[in-house]
Amino acid sequence: MDGTITISTNHEIALVITTESAPVARKIFRLFKEGYKLEPEILVQRRRSLKKNNVYSVRLSNVENINQILVELGILDKRGDILPGIKPSLIKSLCCRRSYLRGVFLGAGSVNNPEGNYHLEIITNNDFYAQEVADLINRFPGMSAKVSSRKNWYVVYLKESEQIASFLNIVGAHQALLDFENIRVLKDMRNKVNRLVNCDTANLKKSVNASLKQIENIKLIDAKIGLEKLPVRLREVARLRLENPDSSLKELGEMMATPMGKSGVNHRLRKIEAIAEALRNK
Repeated sequence: MDGTITISTNHEIALVITTESAPVARKIFRLFKEGYKLEPEILVQRRRSLKKNNVYSVRLSNVENINQILVELGILDKRGDILPGIKPSLIKSLCCRRSYLRGVFLGAGSVNNPEGNYHLEIITNNDFYAQEVADLINRFPGMSAKVSSRKNWYVVYLKESEQIASFLNIVGAHQALLDFENIRVLKDMRNKVNRLVNCDTANLKKSVNASLKQIENIKLIDAKIGLEKLPVRLREVARLRLENPDSSLKELGEMMATPMGKSGVNHRLRKIEAIAEALRNK
């Protein structure tokens, strides 16, 4: 993912792994030391543009059996050629597949801030390898990683929050998973509250508009023929609405001499509306 093989003029082979993450550089150094009893060089450079952050290079060179190490790591095949995909022996067992994906993610993976849209991606410059990584992810239940091209790069990505959480669990990023889940819960809760508030606001607006329309109808009837000409049942509702413009239909029903439900009040107000429309059309 972040590695380069170099060959000097005197045919010395070196492996250089470059990363902007100090913990990743330390991990690579430690793994070489524990696994091969080797101590790579570590070089630190500071970028002069953009974020001006440090870039760490872990360099393994002047090693007699470096070819064998590169073969074991799945970088070269036994003939010394670059291995295009994933070496099958590295992902035989479940724990090996988890470890392999952990390394892939540390090398070229990222998760965007879940406050926005959910998105996890792993970037490589090789389309065949990108598809192999996606296929490896998809060997785990419920995963559906996809590959897209971006300029000269190939992106393996997940967009479903449940799948991103599962991936973080697969690679053992438990602290990141907890942080992700906390933000996801807060985001979902905030979205739910916003939906409820928007729904309440819409209902309130609808209720206010309906009340204004009802009052307009009642005032028109009063001006044209007088409320006394209305049947007693309609007159009672009309007067209650004029006196209580902010009350709901349910509350108006409870105020009546003989309490009635919301649908009964609404039915009488519709009759008043029909009378008002008839007067308008005269």
